[in-house]
Amino acid sequence: MAILVGPETRVICQGMTGRAASFHVARMIDYGTKVVGGVRPGKGGTKHLDLPVFDGVAEAVEATGANATIVFVPPPNAAEAILEAIHAQMPLVVCVTERIPLLDMVRVRQALEGTHTRLVGPNSQGILVPRVAQLGVMSTTSASSGSIGIASRSASLTSEIVAQVTQAGLGQSTTVGIGGDPVHGMSLADCVALFLDDPQTQGVVLIGEIGGSDEEDAAALIARLQPRKPIVALVAGRHAPLRRRMGHAGAFTSGDAGAAARKIDVLAAAGVRIAAHAGEVGEAMRKALLQTSS
Repeated sequence: MAILVGPETRVICQGMTGRAASFHVARMIDYGTKVVGGVRPGKGGTKHLDLPVFDGVAEAVEATGANATIVFVPPPNAAEAILEAIHAQMPLVVCVTERIPLLDMVRVRQALEGTHTRLVGPNSQGILVPRVAQLGVMSTTSASSGSIGIASRSASLTSEIVAQVTQAGLGQSTTVGIGGDPVHGMSLADCVALFLDDPQTQGVVLIGEIGGSDEEDAAALIARLQPRKPIVALVAGRHAPLRRRMGHAGAFTSGDAGAAARKIDVLAAAGVRIAAHAGEVGEAMRKALLQTSS
């Protein structure tokens, strides 16, 4: 098993005819993902990558039975694309678009309330279930099937940690990039809850960074549930300067708000094992699993 996607996942791509989407959707297909079509207003009835293109999401769902969509639409129109997917009752939306206007994402968050749609992103590197499906731009080179669930705010660190978990002989059940924009869909806490319910996942890695409250919210959930599955966390940005954005739009601290030290403290207080630096995450998880099983 895995979370969010599996062999039954049928994917469409909104904005599929664009250059970036064409490249990455071709990679997804090569990896074995069941991509069944694309959406591009005005190009309905044509084909791209040997797949049918539709004018709208609802039409694509009716014709293909799609239950997931990946959004490659540029920032000015990306929120409307997500809203269209929500209105079509799409179960899973993955948005890789970065820096969608903040107020646009506020509208999206409001539209998600009371629906069954799960949004991953925006500014997400995607979802990867090794040997099953890849939705997004995430590297697959070092991935291997296994028992560790990874949820991350950082794309570059995700690749490093996936490689470490593979080298430790553990592999991944699912890797989820929740995105680095300040207003986004699924949170680290949401991923933790899904991983704890997943029988294949025996341990969880959280990759956090400065800004926002994702790590604190995850810590609150973990403290309440007191899970037996070990959880290892890495929080990047301990030496980041105040009031300066560090890469992602959401990676910003002001005083103690969003600071790495506070995030580390609350995660540790909840029983999460803290990796001091990126190079020790895989080994920390391997040791944590041994301790849990002994």
